[in-house]
Amino acid sequence: MTSETDLVDAARRLFGGLQALFDAAVLAVAQRCSAGPGRLDASALDAAQGVSYELAWASAELLAAQTVLQAPAAAGLDRALALLFATEAMRSVQSRLDAVAIDADLDAAPLRAWAADPQWPALRRAVAGPAALTAATRALAAAESDIGPVTVSEEVAMARDAFRRFGADVVAPLAAEIHAQDLTIPETILGPLREMGVFGLSIPQEYGGSAPGHHDDTAMMIAVTEALSEASLGAAGSLITRPEILSRALLAGGTEEQKQAFLPKIAAGEPLCAIAMTEPDHGSDVASLALKATRVEGGWRLDGAKTWCTFAGKAGLLMVVARTNPDKAAGYKGLSILLVEKPSTEAHAFDVQPEAGGRLRGRAIPTIGYRGMHSYELAFEDFFVPDSHVLGGEAGLGKGFYFNMAGMVGGRMQTSARATGVMRAALKEALRYTQDRKVFGQPLIDFPLTQARLAQMAARLAACRQTAYAVGNRLEAADGRIEAAQIKLLACRSAELLTRDALQLHGGMGYAEETPVSRYFVDARVLSIFEGAEETLALKVIARGLFEKALA
Repeated sequence: MTSETDLVDAARRLFGGLQALFDAAVLAVAQRCSAGPGRLDASALDAAQGVSYELAWASAELLAAQTVLQAPAAAGLDRALALLFATEAMRSVQSRLDAVAIDADLDAAPLRAWAADPQWPALRRAVAGPAALTAATRALAAAESDIGPVTVSEEVAMARDAFRRFGADVVAPLAAEIHAQDLTIPETILGPLREMGVFGLSIPQEYGGSAPGHHDDTAMMIAVTEALSEASLGAAGSLITRPEILSRALLAGGTEEQKQAFLPKIAAGEPLCAIAMTEPDHGSDVASLALKATRVEGGWRLDGAKTWCTFAGKAGLLMVVARTNPDKAAGYKGLSILLVEKPSTEAHAFDVQPEAGGRLRGRAIPTIGYRGMHSYELAFEDFFVPDSHVLGGEAGLGKGFYFNMAGMVGGRMQTSARATGVMRAALKEALRYTQDRKVFGQPLIDFPLTQARLAQMAARLAACRQTAYAVGNRLEAADGRIEAAQIKLLACRSAELLTRDALQLHGGMGYAEETPVSRYFVDARVLSIFEGAEETLALKVIARGLFEKALA
């Protein structure tokens, strides 16, 4: 294999063979977990958590590898990074399938035959060997264009560039202080973002937003989120998530009166929003949520606790998932969404006692990173919410889980974009530092191990970025629930790995709080936890979805 075309052809052929082996493994495990036509056995799924987790991760890596291998023909650095990622992804999937074969007692002979293909080591030498990594890093250092270029409309490109400028000029200079002093995002950031329409990206124009009425503008949301997250995850990049989730839930289940009342205000950024779903004893187990809503004359009384409610202090509107059916056996079918209005505050603690009665107390949870928005513990005590604020009205009772899930798909896509923005910032810092820093008389970037690390970082960023946009485009035409979970899984872990490598390349300076990469590292760590912890996504969304599809 000497030409780029030969390398691409070989990679695609090897990928096809590995995909077939993956599909066979998924079917074999699915059949063992089957409880009859169209049904999966819960106890069998629990027993298969180990292999399910590996298969979920393998599916995410295969999705990204397929995306970069099927992308329109590119040359030079873009093609080199695509081949590097695809090869690294196939190596990882091979290892995961080997573990699945051992743990599930499957026939490993087909996988060994695939690995024995002489084109496999040849491909790895050609695209991931020292010479290839050196060439890729030199091209990377000289590149002035985006890593992992994507095709977007002129409107999206203009918005992306505008928000990148705003991020660089306004957000980035404040990010270190916000993190170091644990401040709330100031109005110097929020005010201009309101004017730029950032809170209405997922809201149709008829309700005061900027999204086309006939479809979501997912590419715009991804581009803007990525640009702001590059400047700072905690001070700007996460601002869109909560209005994204709440507006989609309103559009999915709200009455027309509720849409007219709330959506224009959300689009204007007044009030800001927060999502109160997680509870101290339940985490991602939504079906077991216990915050009690008791019906009273004219509305409901809330009693119980929520935790990890991000931006609850500054927010004036909380989307609260509560149990309106007291029968715990109802599970997720007993949940509803109540819209709670409260005063906005920048304080790290608040105590709200409205005229209608009851009390709502909040306390910010100290965290190692992701500062600026703050996540709160909430305690509701006999807190009154009028009937008009039950999402969907009487018809919406018991449907809160479904309305929430309508928002979570978009939230996961938005989180993928947050991850790529943080990765982009970390890679830029690593490239700058390794070119400036001299070790033993020569720039750090000249050492082969540094080159290998930088090339692999860039390949991972490019693949996650291109896959996020590709999945976003699919959401316009189909459900895309599993694909959104897959790219969220991969991009968030990738952000953690890439920022770790960027910090490591800085040596001791990477551990200093004055260095941006230290903030990128602690901020990135939260991405694999919220909007669906990676274990929950892998087992309950991705693996289960794969098994159901295999048995269909």
